[in-house]
Amino acid sequence: MGRVKKAAEGGRRWRRLGAWEYATAVAGLLTALLLLFPGLVPNSGPRLGSLLETFLPWLGLVALPLALVALVRRSAVAVGAALVPVVAWTVAYGGAFFADENAAYDLTALQHNVSDGNRDVAGTARALVRERADLVALQEVTDSTREAYRTALAEEYPHHAVVGTVGLWSRHPLVDARPVDIKPQSVPDGWSRGLRATARTPHGEVAVYVAHLPSVRVAATGFTTARRDESARLLAAAIRAEEVERLVLLGDLNSTTEDRGLDPVRSQLHAPEDPFAFSWPASRPLARIDQVLARSARVTQVATLGRTGSDHLPVRARISF
Repeated sequence: MGRVKKAAEGGRRWRRLGAWEYATAVAGLLTALLLLFPGLVPNSGPRLGSLLETFLPWLGLVALPLALVALVRRSAVAVGAALVPVVAWTVAYGGAFFADENAAYDLTALQHNVSDGNRDVAGTARALVRERADLVALQEVTDSTREAYRTALAEEYPHHAVVGTVGLWSRHPLVDARPVDIKPQSVPDGWSRGLRATARTPHGEVAVYVAHLPSVRVAATGFTTARRDESARLLAAAIRAEEVERLVLLGDLNSTTEDRGLDPVRSQLHAPEDPFAFSWPASRPLARIDQVLARSARVTQVATLGRTGSDHLPVRARISF
């Protein structure tokens, strides 16, 4: 009877272990699947697909609790389950660590949402000037700060254009500057967050677009992206109609390039291979929602700079024609 009892207890222990292994394996495989194929998550209704894609690189952290389970349970199956999302993350993002930082480039661009609550406009402008970029795009330029930015950037950037709350400063002459209508229908009149201008660079004419798409929020009803997605479609239409072949888009798009809400824009332009260089929030960056994209050109490198008075970090990009 003693042997039978011990065998029964051993069987119960095995069944408990089997359940842990099963749960860990399912979690590991599901995480890997989402890392490699986030489009499997539907985007209707609460926009869960866009929410996942906005923070997708962080999904790899699921491997940590799985590894802890493997350590506690001392299970080879659990170890394998923890490794599966690690391998998937490496496949999805590992190439970013091998990018050539010395790749040739023709222009440098800065993208920065300077924040309408910025209390250090002068310090922000000085930080931007220090980078000596060819192009500088700003969002949330208010009536009270427009002149301050113009004055602070004038010596380094003699050419500029401002439409509504977005502005472009350039070392090279700017012509044909005009607004780009990216206002969603539900937004009141007076909302102006898009411009385009032709920069006459040493490498030829480049159409430069500056945009600030509507904000998104995580609410009880889900991820509120409807206005942003509508604005992205309007921006995509303007880019599609642009006659100048070389084009650079600089903007706070309130989205990562992996978010399918940006697909109308992203499908027309080249994005940097590095998905990191997170720009928001400045205090603890979780995602890069400030973008530099290009047509008939490549964005060869992207990096974030130090904090300014904004809740975003500036993004510097190198562009090769």
